[in-house]
Amino acid sequence: MLGRSARSPPVASPPARMRAIHKVAKVASCGILVCSAVYLSLAYYRRASPSPPARDYSTPRTFTLNVPDPMNPYRLRPKEIRMMTMLEASKKLRANQESHRVTRAKGIWRYDINALASNDPIEDDRIEHIIKASDDSDWTFYGIFDGHSGWYTSDTLKKNLVPYVARELDSVYKSSSTPIDQDITDAIKSGFVKLDNEIVNESVAKLLPNLTKSAAADLLMPALSGSCGLLAFFDSKTKQVHVACTGDSRAVLGTKDNSGVWIAKSLSVDQTGSNVEEAERIKREHPGEDKAVWRGRVLGSLEPTRAFGDAKYKWSNDVQRKLEHEYFGRRISDYCKTPPYVTAEPVVTTTKIDTSKESFMVMATDGLWECLTNEEAVGLVGRWLDQGSSRPNGWMPNWFAGNKEPLAKADPADKKTGQKDPHNTQKKKFAFEDDNAATHLIRNALGGNDKDQLCSLLSLPSPMSRNYRDDITITVVFFGDNGESSSKEEFIVKHGEFKAKI
Repeated sequence: MLGRSARSPPVASPPARMRAIHKVAKVASCGILVCSAVYLSLAYYRRASPSPPARDYSTPRTFTLNVPDPMNPYRLRPKEIRMMTMLEASKKLRANQESHRVTRAKGIWRYDINALASNDPIEDDRIEHIIKASDDSDWTFYGIFDGHSGWYTSDTLKKNLVPYVARELDSVYKSSSTPIDQDITDAIKSGFVKLDNEIVNESVAKLLPNLTKSAAADLLMPALSGSCGLLAFFDSKTKQVHVACTGDSRAVLGTKDNSGVWIAKSLSVDQTGSNVEEAERIKREHPGEDKAVWRGRVLGSLEPTRAFGDAKYKWSNDVQRKLEHEYFGRRISDYCKTPPYVTAEPVVTTTKIDTSKESFMVMATDGLWECLTNEEAVGLVGRWLDQGSSRPNGWMPNWFAGNKEPLAKADPADKKTGQKDPHNTQKKKFAFEDDNAATHLIRNALGGNDKDQLCSLLSLPSPMSRNYRDDITITVVFFGDNGESSSKEEFIVKHGEFKAKI
């Protein structure tokens, strides 16, 4: 006889199985009915309550900001501001843009420029200049000047920096038809330092014997205000670009690797009190002065550690006391012990450009780099350039989700020592609707396809706008064999009219 554990369980009778199946079917039917009811309810709700219409950016709107009360600076008062339409915003963005086709300097076939003011008047400036060298090669100069405490110094650099540097370079090239890189670097540094000496020291030497306030206003304004200086010198013979940086404007090179990915390479380093190397340099020059660099600024006040002008960080205390007594009545900083603390001597980098391959250089004041990383700037111009010769005429996608994959990659050799990170860390939507690369960068720096942000930032009047954005000046230089290839010719046709630069 089998044990109890080995017995088979009793088999349910057919009527019991049918009852179980019927119960399951009833539950399933109820579930289907409930789901159907929910679906129909949602469909009815969607039809009865349509989604709100897309915001209309073609009609003016207003928004309110709290601003300091002029009668009581410790109290805020609401101020209503009219927001620009998208048409007005684009018109403002494109007001100062220029595109130039280069037909003379071999190795550069185009450059785009633009500037957007936040200060009134704008304190930035720029220069582009081509010089025929003694060996029949072309020297091309591009300068970006970020003024502060006024526009006087940047205006002086626009008029004088290239002639000063070219004069020094000419003497070097006359002594040797193929000078070494160090000689070129020394010549550029000499041009920078000599011009700053004229701005800061020779102006005082001319002024002190005369002692008239009208002369002081004419001579000393470029010295009392200040400016960063970024100058690129391209030699068409050697195909080398020498970038000299005084201050925190920045130059970045965009090139493609073998897989077609754009690579961002820094051609300059931001020189500010937040740059550890710069801070240590100043502290070595002024031992025992713990406030020489304080809170990331020179004497706790000036952010760039190298600049033109800014004479109150360079003049001796005796000169400053005399000028204070005779002219301006501005007290010397308590931390100013052993000036000069700031120099105009630049840091110079030299890079060989392969003009047979696509590449470009973005030069911009820090107003751009407060909003975009090197990789974003290079990626934006790179993709804009890639689309230029392949899209139908007049067509351009208005945005792309470029946040899943990086727009461009950083050069592995880049240290980025001391470079500031952008203020805006939010996820960005980029727009592609401009035929000028510099305008394209400014648009995306201020919001891109985020139309609310873009229109709001452009609607703010000066000086209120300075709390949210800085002056932005950009030059984008496209390297190549002067547009001789069919792809560049097609790109030029699709991007509209150009001003010839010879």
